[in-house]
Amino acid sequence: MIPNQTANELKSSVFQNYGEPEGWPEASNGLLKLMIARINSVFVGKNEVVVQVMAALLAGGHVLLEDVPGVGKTLLVKALARVMGGDFRRIQFTSDMMPADVVGGMVWDGKRGELVFRKGPLMANVVLADEINRTPPRTQSALLEAMEERGVTADGETMRLPKPFMLLATQNPLGDDGTYPLPEAQLDRFMMRLSVGYPSAEDELFMLESGEGRLQAEELRPVIIPEEWLRMQKDAQSVHVHSALLTYAVMIIHATRCAPELLLGASPRATRDWVRAARATAYVAGRRFVVPDDMKATVESVLAHRLIVRDESLAQGHSAAAVLRRILEETPIPAPTSDGGRTR
Repeated sequence: MIPNQTANELKSSVFQNYGEPEGWPEASNGLLKLMIARINSVFVGKNEVVVQVMAALLAGGHVLLEDVPGVGKTLLVKALARVMGGDFRRIQFTSDMMPADVVGGMVWDGKRGELVFRKGPLMANVVLADEINRTPPRTQSALLEAMEERGVTADGETMRLPKPFMLLATQNPLGDDGTYPLPEAQLDRFMMRLSVGYPSAEDELFMLESGEGRLQAEELRPVIIPEEWLRMQKDAQSVHVHSALLTYAVMIIHATRCAPELLLGASPRATRDWVRAARATAYVAGRRFVVPDDMKATVESVLAHRLIVRDESLAQGHSAAAVLRRILEETPIPAPTSDGGRTR
């Protein structure tokens, strides 16, 4: 083990074995840039959040957007769905919603004289679960099978969801009235939890000055079709990851499981999601390999929401993000091996 200079050595090792990247085909890279630009035209001043969401979806994951009301969480998802094409559905979660309202169920067809399955709003390519924590845990749990296995079961029959399937959920802080905490099993199925944050003074002034004349999310035109997005997802997961970075990921994950401040560390699913997110981040940047900065750029958004801090540690001011940052500072990246790290 050697300190942070290893990151530069690791980059050099990758370049030496794989050469300077030619990048992905111009069409794919151009499509991604165009999608991000169109989203930024209506969702002003949050390019970093847009890029992170795109990376999570390219990695085949789902995204939880948590922030105070009125910062544009729903607007971001609607803009994303428009540029991505395919079927889009919005589920407005309420306290009286039942699982069948989400996944669908059997209803009586008077003309046919039999029970038929009525598809719920979950059967779409891009699904917005708006204010997901305003519905009871029973209804929240209806999403578990769909998020992990890409299918829903009704009356003993399992139906596959459309491909691609992406769930983007919004939630208000748990301190708000009428909110329920998400179960740990469901939080673990979100690849990333992101915060939009307030706009800068300049961006907020621009929004006021442009007023109603500014482009709306509903006016955005699709950039790709679902089949093209599936191909890009496959490309993103072919990005090379150096064996030293895989070792680094496992070391960080195991450190969360041993941290005295934490009651629950990261799961094996979290390890998988972290590597996938890093691959997709490199893909968005136009690279065919992951660098240490890709791992560090995604670690908090992928891992922090999966960690549970002990009550006594919370009372001392420790948060999951703070504990994770401590672990990162104490864990150096392993030195690259002489074989060039060709393990995939």
